[in-house]
Amino acid sequence: MASNGARLRVMDVLERTARSHGPRPAIRVKRGGSWRSYTWDEYRQQARQVARAIIAVGTPPGAGVGIIGYNCPEWFFADVGAIYAGSMPAGIYTTSSPEQCQYIAAHCEAPVVFVEDQEQLAKFLEVRDRLPALKALVLMQGESSRPGVYSWSKFLELGLRTSEAELEKRVAAQKPDDVATLIYTSGTTGTPKAVMLTHDNLTWTAAAAADLVGGHRDDQVVSYLPLSHIAEQIVSLHGPMQFGACVSFAPSMELLGETLREVRPHFFLGVPRVWEKIQERIMAAGAKNPPMKKKIAAWARRQGLVGGYADQQRVAKSPLYHVANALVFKKVRKQLGMDRARICVTSAAPISRDTLEFFLSLGVPICEVYGMSECTGPATASVPDRYRTGKAGFALPGAELKIAEDGEVCMRGRHVFKGYYKDTLATAEALDAEGWLHSGDIGTIDAQGFLQITDRKKDLIITAGGENVAPALVEGYLKGIPVVSQAVVIGDRQRYLSVLLTLNKERILVDAQACGSQASDPETAAHDPKFLAFLQKQIDNVNQRLARVQAVKKFRVLPKEFTVEGGELTPTMKVKRKVVTEKYKSEIDQLYS
Repeated sequence: MASNGARLRVMDVLERTARSHGPRPAIRVKRGGSWRSYTWDEYRQQARQVARAIIAVGTPPGAGVGIIGYNCPEWFFADVGAIYAGSMPAGIYTTSSPEQCQYIAAHCEAPVVFVEDQEQLAKFLEVRDRLPALKALVLMQGESSRPGVYSWSKFLELGLRTSEAELEKRVAAQKPDDVATLIYTSGTTGTPKAVMLTHDNLTWTAAAAADLVGGHRDDQVVSYLPLSHIAEQIVSLHGPMQFGACVSFAPSMELLGETLREVRPHFFLGVPRVWEKIQERIMAAGAKNPPMKKKIAAWARRQGLVGGYADQQRVAKSPLYHVANALVFKKVRKQLGMDRARICVTSAAPISRDTLEFFLSLGVPICEVYGMSECTGPATASVPDRYRTGKAGFALPGAELKIAEDGEVCMRGRHVFKGYYKDTLATAEALDAEGWLHSGDIGTIDAQGFLQITDRKKDLIITAGGENVAPALVEGYLKGIPVVSQAVVIGDRQRYLSVLLTLNKERILVDAQACGSQASDPETAAHDPKFLAFLQKQIDNVNQRLARVQAVKKFRVLPKEFTVEGGELTPTMKVKRKVVTEKYKSEIDQLYS
């Protein structure tokens, strides 16, 4: 499993793991209220059967295979089966419109698309006449009598038309540097680009990550983030395949908390919004505690924060930390389902220092990982014995990281992608002649090798006075205000900065009572003078910690949260600045009128 070893293909890894761990559970899914397991032998058999069916419908090598649906065993089997067949699986976000589905399926010329259910099927039926390459739609759940639409079992039966020898020919023809999968960027702006990742990109990166976290065959992992995103593929698909761990699928995002308590994973990746939601729930529950319990919790959190920073500096923790751990932290970890977690990670978007310190103060250090689809997920890593709160980690072992003259973060190594499918111009812009991938992010690397991201190159605000301001830095401080859930700083070519804010519903009542406001939800808070005055004081406190040019002069509270459905967030919960600024143009204009 050494991360700098031989160049392997995805099929090589699954075949090896099935030989070593065949009868052990590989995947668990909850159906009809109880868990059903698939062994590594069954995983291999299902993937190969899918591959034979993909070949049987006339899919040529190198064609795309679309997959749209929430995380489930069939998603894994479809993805890995497509790779066995020499195709390129292309995940499609479940929130995609029929037009977005049509764009991706047409772009990768997919003869086969796997759809989760009738809802996702309907999207493709609407645009099927615009997909000349499409030969088969496969329902992962359910039945259909429509022509060209197959149930899962009926599609697998088609595989009987393809011999094992034909499949082996497809497998043998593939090389480690061939494209194994396409990752369509969720895109905070414009049309998604298709990131071409090779077998070696996937297997090398997964092995490097597995080495870092000390992956073991007895490990449990929870899969719940979109599998169309490379982060979730490395965490729950390619990573566990390296060492035979077992992956359990959360039935839905709403049931993630329950799943965590049932599975008790050894490794957990949460995007910032997931950690923020957990923080909100803990704080809401804590607000209901009796005074003495609140005092004990506050004391324990002080010990936790001091102890967490002592750990980072490799200084012995105070004995009081261990008392706090016994009284509070162990109970919190158990309630969260994190009592076995060796490592908790955040990635995919910026996270506020307030959230990081909140969990640090509860004895749950969150390790930041920085990366992008174009480097197969992680470019940097953090682990419990080597991390810094607020820093994005150190270079993935075996890979290179540097800061260009203009401050741009660049990376090079076996994790760097082959290019964008059918887009040589965009490829040339991202990859230079020496093989460095230009991230588009601005950052610094400290003396200990830790990366800090300060902003997106394209997001830098240039004020009317010619000052460059990194909005992510200011937004991070603003999101440290407990009642603030999202902050979008505005000010390009303007005399001062302003901000659009959304609020945490769970926190509003607590702060409203404290300031004598009648506000009870985001809509009433957005127009309540007392609540707005309270918010102004919080923003004033933030401004004192910032340079004059970074200070926020005006703000507007939006009456609703940003959502994926509303178009303001990507499926991985990054804010789409362009969408927000267009959607709330009148509110922004008022801030500068």
